[in-house]
Amino acid sequence: MSTSRQTKIHQFQCSDLDSLRRLIWDTIDISYSNLYPPRAVEFFKEFHSDQNILERAQAGIVLVAEDNGEIITTGSLVDGEIFAVFVHPDRQRVGLGKALMKMLEEQARASGTSESVLSVSLPSKRFYEGLGYEIVQECSKDVGDGQRLDFWKAKKRLFPRDH
Repeated sequence: MSTSRQTKIHQFQCSDLDSLRRLIWDTIDISYSNLYPPRAVEFFKEFHSDQNILERAQAGIVLVAEDNGEIITTGSLVDGEIFAVFVHPDRQRVGLGKALMKMLEEQARASGTSESVLSVSLPSKRFYEGLGYEIVQECSKDVGDGQRLDFWKAKKRLFPRDH
């Protein structure tokens, strides 16, 4: 699987763990810190801990994209729900996230899922809406110290390939 000559997408391997977590946490620091309060940023990092990444890989599929040996994109699929889609901020807006989402949706479709669901963060709302995801619920989580994490639940009907 690949998206360009240099970028290769493959299934997560345990040896990817440190680089994958670093990609996710760096992206959270860069893309979320100016939109969310500090406790929410920490919540996101805890949600994407080493243990949670490994659990997602065991329960479903975690894809990573590498460019010259550096992980630049990732996304997970567990029971029809897409999690942890991150593209390094320096690599955004060139189609990597869209290509990865297409692969995750294909995996969901192949496993018999007819509707994909995901949680949408503030910085990713426009991206997911552009891919056809419909916001179905506004959510807010108290993360302590009077701070909250605002997000949405979204869904998208996955039509068969020949539709």
